Amino acid sequence: MPRYREWDLACKVYVGNLGSSASKYEIEYAFSKYGPLRNVWVARNPPGFAFVEFEDRRDAEDAVRGLDGTRCCGTRIRVEMSSGKSRREERRRGGGGGGGRGAGRYRSRSPRRSSRSRSRSFSRDRRSRSDSRR
Repeated sequence: MPRYREWDLACKVYVGNLGSSASKYEIEYAFSKYGPLRNVWVARNPPGFAFVEFEDRRDAEDAVRGLDGTRCCGTRIRVEMSSGKSRREERRRGGGGGGGRGAGRYRSRSPRRSSRSRSRSFSRDRRSRSDSRR
């Protein structure tokens, strides 16, 4: 059986935010509803995440859509396609951790900041114009 780092990336799903008592059997039960599984690996030291490999890429994508944000092993889990990079590699390259989602979250915040600053400057401009008209 190959190590989880050697699994087919197109069929590999990252499961995050698992409690320390996460059971391989609970994860298998939840994910097998979406299709046949090849492998399930649950981290023990440090705990809190797992990888699931499906036989088919489409089943993996369906599981991501269906299970992300649902409760499993006593917590609300985060489910996404695996990026294939370790958290250490992600940090070195300036991205977020946990399979890449952190980097996407950072990018999504950035435009909001700039749009808020634009709206503030716009409202200041409006005030200054109305003051000058008086």
